[in-house]
Amino acid sequence: MQDTSAAHLAEIARRTVSEFPEPFRAHAAEVALRVVDYPSDEMLRDLGIDDPLELTGLYEGTPLTMKSVWDVPQQPDVVWLFREPILAEWRDRGDVALDDLVAHVTVHEFAHHFGWSDDDIAEIDRWWE
Repeated sequence: MQDTSAAHLAEIARRTVSEFPEPFRAHAAEVALRVVDYPSDEMLRDLGIDDPLELTGLYEGTPLTMKSVWDVPQQPDVVWLFREPILAEWRDRGDVALDDLVAHVTVHEFAHHFGWSDDDIAEIDRWWE
């Protein structure tokens, strides 16, 4: 039976980050990683999303490409993984391993930390194909 706990998803995400090539791995280590069941109402409202199952992950912070050594951090950067939306996508797709989906969402959200846009990510990661 597949482990679908938040702890398992966090373990997969941490393992994925630990396999990033340098210098990405060092920069990723500075980002907090959180796995929760659903995005908050505030997150959904800020993104204009009505259905919480539509959001599997979120990067909150300032991308590295926009940071300055003179900036005073107000809060740590965070990559959020939303367990229930990830599980819903995994069940709906039926053609991908849960661990692979978690790794994909993790890489996608950290790519935003590195300053990549959704279009940049889509050029490299043709996940939907």
